[in-house]
Amino acid sequence: MHMSFERGSEIGRELRTLPAEHYRIIHLLFTRKSGDSLFVPIRAMQYLGIIDRDEIVFVDGQGPRLIELSWRDFQSGERKDLRAPVTYTCVYYDEKGSVIMNRLQSEFFKALELMEDRQHKPSDATITPFERHGE
Repeated sequence: MHMSFERGSEIGRELRTLPAEHYRIIHLLFTRKSGDSLFVPIRAMQYLGIIDRDEIVFVDGQGPRLIELSWRDFQSGERKDLRAPVTYTCVYYDEKGSVIMNRLQSEFFKALELMEDRQHKPSDATITPFERHGE
C-alpha cells in the first residue's frame, strides 16, 4: 500500500530532547519492521506517526494528508551515556503542530510502548500431547 503526504512551508523549528528510553523504543521498533516506514497510530489523539530512516512525521488522522510537524536530526551519537536524552530538531509546518507538541510527545510514546508490548505478548496457544496407542 502506498500513502503520500504533503509538506507545507516550514513555519518554525526548535531543538528538543527525547528521553533515552523513548529513543530506544523508536529505534528498536523501526529496525524490526519490514518496509521503509513504520506507521504508529496515536489513537488518543487521532494522529498518525510515521517513522522512516531520516525523520518522524505526524499527520492528523482525521484531516487531509498534511504533515503538521516532523522530528529530525537525532543526535544520538553526541551522548556520552546511553541513558542520556537525545537531542533532535522539531520542525513545524502547521500552527496546530506547536499547540499539540507536548501532548503528542507523551501520547506517541504510549502508542510505541503498546506496539512493543504487543510484539512481546505471549501466545495463548496450548500444546496438547498426542497419546500413543499401545504403550
